[in-house]
Amino acid sequence: MAMKRIESLEGLYEDQLKDVYDAERQLVEVLPRMAQAATSEELRRGFEMHLDETKTHVTRLKEILGRHNINPGSKKCEAMQGLITEGEHAINLRGNDMVRDAALIAAAQRVEHYEISAYGTLRAFANHLGFGDDKELLQKTITEEGDADKQLTDFAEGSLLSEGINEMALPAA
Repeated sequence: MAMKRIESLEGLYEDQLKDVYDAERQLVEVLPRMAQAATSEELRRGFEMHLDETKTHVTRLKEILGRHNINPGSKKCEAMQGLITEGEHAINLRGNDMVRDAALIAAAQRVEHYEISAYGTLRAFANHLGFGDDKELLQKTITEEGDADKQLTDFAEGSLLSEGINEMALPAA
């Protein structure tokens, strides 16, 4: 594979914007399947709500890309492809429904952490480059991704996994 040459922070910023744009587009495709696979109504609604937010993130990225006359082209976010592959494993998991929901939460949190990291880096680049409007939009997305991560943690620590999943997994005495 030929190494891409980037000569400036602005060039890296452009490359990373294209990458996260593709990541979000991939998520728009998989989130409906994750929602459908969830057996917990609360988790299903959470995925559906995050799908709406993800569509907003794509719109924000289009605004930023347009502001800089950047065509996202066909760049693929390989990291998101890998995370989605893990999510597909959770979607296709057979057995106890609560265990599948727990696997969906785990896959979704990995995605959220990746996104928080990607957007945090982009925000830092935008700040350094003097792109204040970009920085504000990126911060909105970081906040929403953080809220989604917290919601997933609440699902994992709250009602979803406290409904006896561990007791069902224990061997009979």
